[in-house]
Amino acid sequence: MALPKLVVGITQGDSNGIGYEVIIKSLADERSLDSFTPVVYGSSKLMGFYRKTLHNIESMDINVIQSAKDAKQRKVNLVNCLPDSIYAEPGQSTPESAKNAITALKTAVQDLKDGLIDVLVTAPINKRAMNAEGFANTGHTEYLQKEFGADDVTMIMVSDQLKVGVVTGHIPLRDVPKSISKDAIVGKLRIMKASLERDFGVTDPKIAVLGLNPHCGDGGLLGDEEQNIILPAVKEAQAQGIQAFGPYSPDGFFGLGNYSRFDATLAMYHDQGLAPFKAIAFAEGVNYTAGLPIVRTSPDHGTAYEMAGRDEADPRSMMSAIYTAIDIFRSRLRYDTLMEGRLKDEK
Repeated sequence: MALPKLVVGITQGDSNGIGYEVIIKSLADERSLDSFTPVVYGSSKLMGFYRKTLHNIESMDINVIQSAKDAKQRKVNLVNCLPDSIYAEPGQSTPESAKNAITALKTAVQDLKDGLIDVLVTAPINKRAMNAEGFANTGHTEYLQKEFGADDVTMIMVSDQLKVGVVTGHIPLRDVPKSISKDAIVGKLRIMKASLERDFGVTDPKIAVLGLNPHCGDGGLLGDEEQNIILPAVKEAQAQGIQAFGPYSPDGFFGLGNYSRFDATLAMYHDQGLAPFKAIAFAEGVNYTAGLPIVRTSPDHGTAYEMAGRDEADPRSMMSAIYTAIDIFRSRLRYDTLMEGRLKDEK
């Protein structure tokens, strides 16, 4: 089947972080415009400001538009959705930058709902600053789950080397043990299996499950969640046809490279999965939200205020996020076409 040239929506994120820099660097090579049409949501004024801070990018042909429906191929399109009075304060967390991040995100999400863009790539935000301005979500993942009515979602960190999902996401560490249950683990494993098959083209994927406590609880000496919750969840998942294995002790699992024996790994909490992932694949890692009816990715780094405006940010994670979103969209098309064909054959 012919591969479509997708329209990729890219939100600016926090305008005082490195969002614009990694976006500009990712789109600077005009050859990339042969494979997709970018639509950036933000400010032409800010785009121009940050472009001038980059030494190796002298010019960029920006098509400023009011709606994604006016996007042109082979152009870097920018939906000018922020007020003309906006100005940049690189490295500063301000109420204005948080409000602008919210506006850019909401504008892009509406266009995604309306079918004007095919996939969404989100630049980094300051969660606390946005919540102070009424965002009322702990991150992109939770916001998009509500906006698209998904029963459950899973954050999966993606690279060529490994994929890591989490049972609990953006919650305090003290709340992790009480948030882990057999049903929660099995639910995340279902989402991961479905995503690996439909979004990444993996047939009958194998998923490793990590323990919660040091040394997987040492037989109950250091905690009993492995025996009472995690192992029963793994067995239940296996009974449902999911190739789940574990629990494994995280330190040896990553330290010995055992993750390479599996198609993905399910961690119990945020830093248990993301810390080793970023140690292994930080430069090109991608944050993907599995379980949504739409495709959303993000680079695996934050706003990096300390780098903002200095031409120091590495664009590789943003570039990976863009191309991963495209690959997932196309993988879904292939998978859905295959499933439709099988249903017709069965009839």
